[in-house]
Amino acid sequence: MIVRKLRLQQGWSQEQLSEFSGLSIRTIQRIERGQNASVESLKSLAAVFEIELTDLTQEKEMNDSTAQPNSTSNSAQASISQDEASAIEYVKDIKGFYSHLIKYACVMTLLVIINLVTSPNYIWVIWPALGWGVGVISHGLSVFEVFSFFSPQWEKKQIEKRLGRKL
Repeated sequence: MIVRKLRLQQGWSQEQLSEFSGLSIRTIQRIERGQNASVESLKSLAAVFEIELTDLTQEKEMNDSTAQPNSTSNSAQASISQDEASAIEYVKDIKGFYSHLIKYACVMTLLVIINLVTSPNYIWVIWPALGWGVGVISHGLSVFEVFSFFSPQWEKKQIEKRLGRKL
């Protein structure tokens, strides 16, 4: 549905939209995923975004009529442009990296404690820290595109190169 697009254009989080509209965060999440919304919810959202109720309902009807019956994409993604989709994907990648980094820090802290309690004379925790650390570093380098060895541009060039030879 158009709600996610409008919310992102305003730069609001789902929590902020929840506060402004008086709807629960869970309701906003459901609406953004394309589930049916009540008229009261749509009226509230239309008021917050300062648009007509018909704009929200027409968007839903248009998405419902053009959607394929067994399509895996939902109507919320149908109204998002390519730039918005790539920005959302980039933010998800960054979130994934930070999640990976936090898991690394927590597990390594636990392993350091176990190492110091069980065998303080031999610091074995350095080996898993180095091994996993290389993975965290490579994840960060790929997410933040420090080195663009296998960037989308590289992929595009390789695909064009392969297709050019087949033609």
